[in-house]
Amino acid sequence: MSRRDEILAKIKGVPSIPAGAFQVLRLLQDPEVDVARLTKTIEYDPGLTTNLLRMANSALFGAPRSIGSVREAIVRLGINNLRKMLGPMAVAPVVRKPLRGYDLPAGALLDHAVAVAVGVDALARELRIAAPRETFTAALLHDIGKILLGTFIEVDADEIRKAAFDGKISFERAEEAVLGIDHAEAGAVLLESWNCPAEIAAVARWHHRPDEAPEGGNAIRLVHIADAISMMQGIGA
Repeated sequence: MSRRDEILAKIKGVPSIPAGAFQVLRLLQDPEVDVARLTKTIEYDPGLTTNLLRMANSALFGAPRSIGSVREAIVRLGINNLRKMLGPMAVAPVVRKPLRGYDLPAGALLDHAVAVAVGVDALARELRIAAPRETFTAALLHDIGKILLGTFIEVDADEIRKAAFDGKISFERAEEAVLGIDHAEAGAVLLESWNCPAEIAAVARWHHRPDEAPEGGNAIRLVHIADAISMMQGIGA
């Protein structure tokens, strides 16, 4: 079995984001989300409920009284704030892991994911273009392939770095040369196995090579640029 086949075979054993959290992500992509449905979905996840109430009652959203219901918290925070806050919380159980193969400590990939997601929103505003509604979630999950390769397969990053330096090629090309697959493709396959929307898997697959995407789109381009800026700032590198 080739290294590529070995990696693809192991994808089935990678635990998904909790179903409730994934459903929350899906709902928050809709700007006209049904608040009653969103409330019910969050209430089924004790971790999200606890964090949501903690945020709603924090000094940042200072209000005259403390609240104790999910619905009140949603109204106080607003959908835009919920999307930005609950998104990272939903993916945190997966992307907070240490990336042993990539020599990154626990939390580094989550910091990078959040930086790219926030960067995408800032870029869209600055460029005055419409970001597809799945862009924020796609930004949070764009590097999920690194979890697969770095934690569940524990690739040898030294071997990949050597191939990159010796061949004067990008790290992604070196991954492909050494493993038969890069983290972008691995991430897309993983997201597809989780029944993630095709648009989000496409961002993971093409975020390093937007010009090669069969169907271009602002989501891929925005994540590509925000990812590059984040890496240049040393967030997640």
